[in-house]
Amino acid sequence: MGKTPALHRKWPRLSGRYIMKALLQKIGLPILKCFDAEVAHGLSLRALNAGLAPMPGPVTSSRLVCNLAGLDLPNPVGLAAGFDKNATAIAPLLKVGFGFIEVGAATPKPQPGNPKPRLFRLTEDRAAINRFGFNNQGAEAITERLKNRPATGIVGINLGANKTSEDRAADFAEVLRITGPHVDFATVNVSSPNTERLRDLQGKAALSALLADVMETRDNLAKSVPVFLKIAPDLTEAGLAEIAEVALSSGVSGIIATNTTLSRDGLQSRHLGEAGGLSGQPLFEKSTKVLAQLSHLTNGALPLIGVGGIATADQAYAKICAGASAVQLYTAMVFGGIGLAADIAHGLDELLKKDGFTNVADAVGSKRSDWL
Repeated sequence: MGKTPALHRKWPRLSGRYIMKALLQKIGLPILKCFDAEVAHGLSLRALNAGLAPMPGPVTSSRLVCNLAGLDLPNPVGLAAGFDKNATAIAPLLKVGFGFIEVGAATPKPQPGNPKPRLFRLTEDRAAINRFGFNNQGAEAITERLKNRPATGIVGINLGANKTSEDRAADFAEVLRITGPHVDFATVNVSSPNTERLRDLQGKAALSALLADVMETRDNLAKSVPVFLKIAPDLTEAGLAEIAEVALSSGVSGIIATNTTLSRDGLQSRHLGEAGGLSGQPLFEKSTKVLAQLSHLTNGALPLIGVGGIATADQAYAKICAGASAVQLYTAMVFGGIGLAADIAHGLDELLKKDGFTNVADAVGSKRSDWL
């Protein structure tokens, strides 16, 4: 008899079709890397919609099920915003193993974003630099797709502002007004480095006013949804303390820590000098430290979502132990493929079991002091 495929040994109940798709993914990844990074990104979305990716369905267990700001998740591993900007692949993304997904960023009006090239692989660093500039088809077009999303599965929208807007703060509320009836949560994204002066909205006074408008809009929706605030990893300690204070007083449901960084410390790739936000492995330690600081500053009063440099179950677990109630990833799929979501969820389940946790919620913040 021939050897049993590794995937089949790991999860013997997986179908032959699933294993074939996993093998196709393994073969396809090196091919995608031959293309320009943004072209490859588009091809990966097409492959998803063509059903060419492994789709095991929601990965879950009694240890993985959790509640995030009122949202019941099959597992705490989410897809970060930016992968499916225009909400074109919601249905397949809900089947590849994620516990929740976030689409966008969406802006009130369509915009092309910054000139190409604007996405760069840093293979030696297992990282990427992007300067997309909120390229998207606009909130109305994205909403039309959200109206036809699957009835099950948790889907959120990342709220953005148009580059040419005269009132960027108002843009966030406008996108929520348009998309809000068709999503399960929304994220206020004032932390992208690729729209000039957008990060200025993280200041205490500006952020308080912006969030007040967003929360008023949320309260006027027929169905109230949790609103998260996504922050940058490059804040000073004082700035981080202000963010925590505003978040606690504004009524937001949680904080996503963090977006991409402007730092280039320790990079080796030839693309290290490109302008834009850096994501991937070099961000892991920096973003996890910010996460732990936020957990300390908020004293567990707000759920946190850990983002930045997650490529393995161990790293997802580290974020959770540092204070995250859930995690998100994106860049690691450039190097590990879409099947990474299921791999991390299964691995996280094993790590929780190994450490004696009956549920992921019990592990949240259990090793926060290691990062302070």
